[in-house]
Amino acid sequence: MSNDAIQTGDSAQVTEAEETQHGVHNYSSEDEWVRPTDPLLLERLEWFQDQKLGIMMHWGPYSQLGVVESWALSDEDGDWSRGGIDWVTDGEELKRQYFDLNKTFNPVRLQPDKWAEIAADGGFKYLIFTTKHHDGFCMWDTGTTDYRITGPESPFREHRHADICKHVFDAFRDKGLAIAAYFSKADWHTPSYWAPGMARGDYMWRGPSYDPKEHPELWERFVQFTHEQMTELLTKYGRIDVLWLDAGWVRDGGRVPQDIRLGELVDRARLTQPWLLSTDRTVGGPYENYVTPEQTIPDKPLRVPWESCITLGTSFSFCYEDRYKPLREVVRILMEVVAKGGNLALNVGPQPDGRLPQGAVASIKELGAWLRTHGEAVYGTRICAPYFTGDYAFTKKADHVYATRLYENDDTPVAGMLLIPYKEPVASVELLGTDGKLAFERTSEGLQVRLPESGLAGLTPAAHVFRLRIE
Repeated sequence: MSNDAIQTGDSAQVTEAEETQHGVHNYSSEDEWVRPTDPLLLERLEWFQDQKLGIMMHWGPYSQLGVVESWALSDEDGDWSRGGIDWVTDGEELKRQYFDLNKTFNPVRLQPDKWAEIAADGGFKYLIFTTKHHDGFCMWDTGTTDYRITGPESPFREHRHADICKHVFDAFRDKGLAIAAYFSKADWHTPSYWAPGMARGDYMWRGPSYDPKEHPELWERFVQFTHEQMTELLTKYGRIDVLWLDAGWVRDGGRVPQDIRLGELVDRARLTQPWLLSTDRTVGGPYENYVTPEQTIPDKPLRVPWESCITLGTSFSFCYEDRYKPLREVVRILMEVVAKGGNLALNVGPQPDGRLPQGAVASIKELGAWLRTHGEAVYGTRICAPYFTGDYAFTKKADHVYATRLYENDDTPVAGMLLIPYKEPVASVELLGTDGKLAFERTSEGLQVRLPESGLAGLTPAAHVFRLRIE
């Protein structure tokens, strides 16, 4: 993940060529979604759709350089991923220096409790945390490799928070947030995936350096390695609500079939964590329980569970002097996503020293304050026509419809009379954050509503939210 553009577009059958462009994943079509038959998983999908807002964190040794996570290692992806890398030009030397970043990654200012407090106050309901990206560096105390945060070469190994996943997961659970463990199915560090001396031609691509069909014993070694890592996370780190899987090219099919027997692993994990949701992104089928657009919002509502992961700054990983989206933009993104039936996973890249960037924290605090007044239009809602019009986002819960009037900028005029394009009968109209009912008139185009003086005072708000009680 690395693109900072927010786009809209139809979901469609994903071809392998389209699956990942510049590190940004496409997403599966509604037709590829398979409805679970397990009643508990259906219940958990309803729970998931109630949450609406998750905080995503891409963090690892790469954060020290402020460069895109992992992707510069893939020669095939070097044309776009190495643009901001100026410390070395030779591809092989780049790989050596990148993989050596574990020797200097030392986030001594990490405060998991502070992270969790900021997230909870910001209105987030769950965490998606990168336990391992494609570069193979493990943010937990794995027994499968020394390439880990507690490994012998890690300067952080003696720190009281050295087992980062444990302490972060525990802190967020203590604040009532659910846990989604992000895990890359690819691993560009382990020799059973990128095997020494078996490069594909003159350069490496994002897949294995060999054909698994021609080297089944080596591939089986990788499968067992991957199963052992995921099993550690799913048995030793408390309750995991979602197994969030990246690297959709690792699947049974495509350019080079890479069957890791994921179903075997997930089914086994559900024996002890029966509530576990799995999102095997871009693959479709029974282990992609919800669909994951990335840096994009579908142009129409999706009728399946989905979650759009979008950056608060300009990139998924930490970027020096990054620019963070202001409240107005974040609210617009959130309400468009929710109005179309999705969840928003808002990504923040922690600093290499373990703190969250001040600009990101400021944006999160503003969002939390907005949600404390307007959150009932977000959490626990479902889609409601006319969904999203550009100016309005509509959501529904019980016998109320919420019409969120969005404003483009501080200079957008706020009229005393507003036309809410909702044509169904309503009994009353209220403005969240104020007391009393508003006068309104039904017209052929919707509801004419007069704003109270409090709604006209001061600067143009990010949004006005109207609560419509259905007749």
